[in-house]
Amino acid sequence: MASATEAHADDHGHGGENARETFRGITRDVTKVNLTPIGRWWYPAFGVSLLLLGMLVVAVTHLFRTGIGIWGNNNVQGWAWDITNFVFWVGIGHAGTLISAVLYLFRQDWRTSINRSAEAMTIFAVACAGIFPILHTGRPWFAWWMIPHPNDMGMWPQFRSPLMWDVFAISTYATTSILFWYMGMVPDLATLRDKSKDKVRQVVYGLLSLGWRGSARQWHRYERAYLILAALSTPLVLSVHSVVSFDFATSQNPGWHTTILPPYFVAGAIFSGFAMVMTLMLPLRHVLGLKHIITQDHIHAMCKVTVATGTIVGGAYAIELFTAWYSGNLWEWFTFRNRILGPYAWAYFIMVSCNVIAPQFFWVKKFRENLVFVWILCAFINVGMWFERFVIIVSSLARQALPGAWGYFEPTKWDFMTLAGSFGLFGTLFLLFVRFAPVVAMAEVKAVSPAAHAGKDDH
Repeated sequence: MASATEAHADDHGHGGENARETFRGITRDVTKVNLTPIGRWWYPAFGVSLLLLGMLVVAVTHLFRTGIGIWGNNNVQGWAWDITNFVFWVGIGHAGTLISAVLYLFRQDWRTSINRSAEAMTIFAVACAGIFPILHTGRPWFAWWMIPHPNDMGMWPQFRSPLMWDVFAISTYATTSILFWYMGMVPDLATLRDKSKDKVRQVVYGLLSLGWRGSARQWHRYERAYLILAALSTPLVLSVHSVVSFDFATSQNPGWHTTILPPYFVAGAIFSGFAMVMTLMLPLRHVLGLKHIITQDHIHAMCKVTVATGTIVGGAYAIELFTAWYSGNLWEWFTFRNRILGPYAWAYFIMVSCNVIAPQFFWVKKFRENLVFVWILCAFINVGMWFERFVIIVSSLARQALPGAWGYFEPTKWDFMTLAGSFGLFGTLFLLFVRFAPVVAMAEVKAVSPAAHAGKDDH
């Protein structure tokens, strides 16, 4: 009996040592990205991002000096690539909040390895999205005309317009996402503070960690605040892109005036957001040596969410066509036939191929395990979701009721530079995040790791 008790105690001793070693390994592997020299891949990637960001600066400077006439927009298609890019980037920003807030409330532990990077992606994508409505106004230095103030100049801002709802919805979403992201990083920033050997890093991380010491009281308040922010963020996942869809759904324009747009836009946002998460995380887990933290199981789970939301998007495409035909509205049916058979048919079939056909490969486990193939499919999905917004906006405006109000949008080099520059801004911000902030939520990964529950079955 005594020997059995000793053996049981020895098992618990070894389990505790293994758990501590597992926790040390997680801390070591994540902090080395920030506290040791980064791999050589980072510098050319950062250089390309800065080059694209420079293109954005040049394009915006020329836009302010000349006007939005430098774009390919015309009298028929007053909305084109600018609003297409805006809706695309807002959609990219949805996966981070879904992974962090919604899956946290549903206690989905697999989110912990990817939520930090997804949250950062959300904030940077929303920053890119916010640029385009400002640029679209043509004279953003007069934007204060749109805020509530005494109408001494007789301007009467239209606050019942969905375009103004966007301002409040996206600013609220961005503020909540930043608070949620920063709150989750506080324990990990304290770890970087304690592990850093450089005085400057110690001071900076020390200020950002807000005096975190890991006491029971701090953990209790941290978890309570994190839960509250998750609860606040969850409805925003549904509301923000629904409000963006109101820009179209509340109009009388054929192809836009439909009640399916809010859920359709939300599903598409989650679809494109998860594809972008995998587009970023698959190369990162390789170059940063985090394959044991971001595992194949996480990739399987993200692929399953992607194929589920992609199927919803494909169903929405079919419902739109059926509704346009069944309604008996000639102009509505003409608009959708024009999308498929008109001058923008090429864009429509790119959209369907990338968003409906490509994700169906994720049903097969063998394809989900081929990471190069998964990355290529995710890149196609990102392209397809950009074309979805292009088809909705540009092709719906191309053929109005009178043939004299028909037009064909042709982008200029400034359109291309602005689009490429937005990717440069996103890439620059994300690479800076990878270099100087914890890319994985260490505290949360440790909490859900098997080592944290060592000996649980014995009790």
